[in-house]
Amino acid sequence: MNHQNVILAPGLYFVATPIGTARDITLRALDVLASADVLAAEDTRSLRKLMEIHGVPLGGRRIIAYHDHSGAGARAKLLEAVAEGKSVAYASEAGMPLIADPGFDLSRAAAEAGHTVTCAPGASAAATALTLAGLPTDAFFFAGFLPNASGARRKRLEELREIPGTLIFYESPKRVAASVADMAAVLGNRPAAMCRELTKKFEEVRRAPLADLAAALEEHPVKGEIVLLVDRAQETEVSEGDLESDLQAALKDNSVKDAAGIVAEMHGLPRRKIYQLALQMAKGS
Repeated sequence: MNHQNVILAPGLYFVATPIGTARDITLRALDVLASADVLAAEDTRSLRKLMEIHGVPLGGRRIIAYHDHSGAGARAKLLEAVAEGKSVAYASEAGMPLIADPGFDLSRAAAEAGHTVTCAPGASAAATALTLAGLPTDAFFFAGFLPNASGARRKRLEELREIPGTLIFYESPKRVAASVADMAAVLGNRPAAMCRELTKKFEEVRRAPLADLAAALEEHPVKGEIVLLVDRAQETEVSEGDLESDLQAALKDNSVKDAAGIVAEMHGLPRRKIYQLALQMAKGS
């Protein structure tokens, strides 16, 4: 028996569940599931099966369904239990609750009511993929699922283009080829990785530039749970001569301030640096 029955203080306990391999659950998560007064889950069958695998008894408790379509009534029922001094454990179907999964409204409402909100952390597809992708990990941005339609998807990618970190997306196998093709068109041919079926039997990581990855996915469709990761935009070196030439052209029809703004935006450089150069050039002319 891996779990222990412990005394839990009243409050809301978010519980991370495995993204694939059942043994990736933590011992603390098992303790919370065994000991909570009330159990709630995005998918009641998935949680019941997970508890059976690890020998955690329901002990007469039923699992309350709470998902994106549950509405305020189900949320109020869980909050009422906490207000009565009970411990409530909530698990999404796989991974961390709230990370592209339900739970945000429940978490916010519990916190606003002054209840204890805590977490038994664990597996996350986004963090696991970031570890395996071979892309920079010093800064990253989780963008979740992109829109279904190509036009809306490209618009969203435009908004994300200048973020100075690795981009992380969740995607369905039906849309992944089209999504990667849109990424190549909007973001450029950046280094990327597709992580599929993480922690499962057919786990796969493909690392390639976006254009190559899009072509491969178009030719050989894939199945399963997918995480896409894309490197940040690479800084391009601009020579002093090119900057001066662009500033000279801009200064012909614009003030020093406006010319500096035009050239700074053109090259994605700090406005202050270009303004100082423009002032020097203006004084020397």
